[in-house]
Amino acid sequence: MTDETTNAQDAPKRRHFLEIFLGASVTASLISFVYPVLRYMIPVQNAEPAADSALAGHLGDLKPNTGKIFRFGNRPALLVLTNDGKYHAMSAVCTHLNCTVQYRSDLHAVWCACHNGMYSVDGRNISGPPPRPLETYQVILKGDDIYVRRDENA
Repeated sequence: MTDETTNAQDAPKRRHFLEIFLGASVTASLISFVYPVLRYMIPVQNAEPAADSALAGHLGDLKPNTGKIFRFGNRPALLVLTNDGKYHAMSAVCTHLNCTVQYRSDLHAVWCACHNGMYSVDGRNISGPPPRPLETYQVILKGDDIYVRRDENA
């Protein structure tokens, strides 16, 4: 057998190897582009722990007409002390696009910075794109502690 015959027989093997290698590379590239898009479009559903109550703070933490973000389970919540000395607690997750809301003392309202959504201090929609009110919580004062729990009437 001559060297030319050996090279002629190896050429189809090399070509086949290159076709497989290039096909696998293109497939891997497509998957690396498509997977993040699918993960964005179909987010993972996180199971929320069964947190029915949480310590939101202590008396004296808030001054009148201020708010405070705290953790309620695995989500943020908002505690607001109004000028008349009444506490209000609600979910701090906007019902429009799940952005975190904050209390604006200059507006005396809860505000979502994502699309300028507004809620009253009791969680009702005032303006903007949010489709429904914020989930409200019961505020319980025990000694110097402020506890918040899910509203049993909701």
